[in-house]
Amino acid sequence: MQYDPVGRFRRFARAVTMEVGALDTSFLGRGRPLGAARVLNAIGMGRTDVAEIREYLGLDSGLMSRLLRSLEEEGLVRTTPHPGDGRRRVAIFTEAGQREFQAYEELSNARASALLDRFPRSDELLHAMDVVASALGRDRIAIQEADPGDDAARYCLGEYYAELRRRFEKGFDVALSRDPDAVDMVRPRGVFLLAMSDGLPVGCVGLKGTGGEVAEIKRLWICPTARGFGVARRLMHAAETVARELSVKTLRLDTNSALTEALKLYRTSGWIEIDRFNEDPYPDHFFEKHL
Repeated sequence: MQYDPVGRFRRFARAVTMEVGALDTSFLGRGRPLGAARVLNAIGMGRTDVAEIREYLGLDSGLMSRLLRSLEEEGLVRTTPHPGDGRRRVAIFTEAGQREFQAYEELSNARASALLDRFPRSDELLHAMDVVASALGRDRIAIQEADPGDDAARYCLGEYYAELRRRFEKGFDVALSRDPDAVDMVRPRGVFLLAMSDGLPVGCVGLKGTGGEVAEIKRLWICPTARGFGVARRLMHAAETVARELSVKTLRLDTNSALTEALKLYRTSGWIEIDRFNEDPYPDHFFEKHL
């Protein structure tokens, strides 16, 4: 028997609503509803521009004003004019606000841990959560520049290498590959880009440059739970944009037949297959694109 997809979705929505306490008048027992707690969380996670917070949470201006006013009346937040634009406002924690944010963090972490502990297949649950979060937040996935040595970048590269080991017939050893030096993937030679979903990295790509007119695309990877949402195309477009800014005229890349999704992406986005241009033992397809 196939149950109605709409009914299944609504069952899921009701379960999540109850689990996260969305209907509680005192979210996590701290004396205020979920909306005010989410504003505190946004400020604590570094979003201080009021307009940015409102957009991030999907709130209308009236509700945002009421929530901020309630937090100001509690002595948790104060708002000041934006230092660079007097038409905008910035929300800043007071000492009491910082303590309240930390209290929410501890309670939220404990609640999440308790849920995972009582589920016998927590890895499956987390995988499903990641898929849902990527699907619902696809329009909020941000592309940002990063140092290839940062923790988030190293995580993505580690996952990329692990996937190559699984998918390549003879495995993968990064020591045998033409692994680019980090200095070649930072400006002014190149760039390393991350796709970030609400603070978590879900993809990466590197632009390996030499300071000349030719550069390479390296290490394109998308988290499996974020695939199918256009993230790879966005990363590639962003890398091409930076290449133009750096006066690169020609881009090249290599890939392996096992990476069928990558081959499809390149063949449908203006890349032309060319002869081998390096001695890396792993790739068997080589592409070029003129900017």
